[in-house]
Amino acid sequence: MDRFNLYAKYYDLLYEDKDYKSEVSYIEQLIEPYGFKKPIEILELGCGTGNHAKLFSEKGYSVEGVDLSSQMIEIAKHKNKGDDNLSFYEGDINSYRSDKKFDVVTSLFHVVSYQNTNEKLEETFKTAAHHLKTGGLFIFDFWYGPGVLTDPPVVREKKLENDAILVNRKATPESDGVQNVIKVLFDIAIKDKSTDKEELIKETHVMRYLFIPELKYMLDKNGLDTQDYYHWMTFEKPTNSSWNVVVVAKKR
Repeated sequence: MDRFNLYAKYYDLLYEDKDYKSEVSYIEQLIEPYGFKKPIEILELGCGTGNHAKLFSEKGYSVEGVDLSSQMIEIAKHKNKGDDNLSFYEGDINSYRSDKKFDVVTSLFHVVSYQNTNEKLEETFKTAAHHLKTGGLFIFDFWYGPGVLTDPPVVREKKLENDAILVNRKATPESDGVQNVIKVLFDIAIKDKSTDKEELIKETHVMRYLFIPELKYMLDKNGLDTQDYYHWMTFEKPTNSSWNVVVVAKKR
């Protein structure tokens, strides 16, 4: 099993219990009050392997997905061959530009928190604004500052297994309260059951936790008016125990 397939199988296994269907239905509910009529065109910033996009397509949406990882884009294309509602492109969401304008731009699964400097955040918001039609929506979720500070991350270990691979993953967080970031160090051991060979992968994810006032300020600077924000997967306002919050903003 080559490294590409091993890595792909790891990601499929890691997120196989993620409820993508409920998340897509939730995003639909956030969109519905604004009166868009299908076919609705979505630009997904940080599309990963295309799991959200596939479900949106099944509901009649057209989705253009962008991700920095060439590997993720290849997986997304492979998994969604022949679906004319979907297209996937390798690109940096800070600088990506296409000629199309969209009804909705989404950035899900904490992609915005990966933009861990003011400059990167603003560039991401510029990308969203550039691709939205007037009145279009930018919907994104992120690590919510009050929740992260109330319940800081701790070392976590996770074991995953299917017929092909065995995975041991350890996540070690390091906090930087000056920059409002959490550096998460991942040590991942992936064992191919057919050969007993083990691949060791190290990843560092630097995540910024964010606050509503700073987001409103940056969105407004880039022509986006904050419409509302909720504790993720609910229509309730976030509390100090909320780690994941979603924002709905509209293009002026």
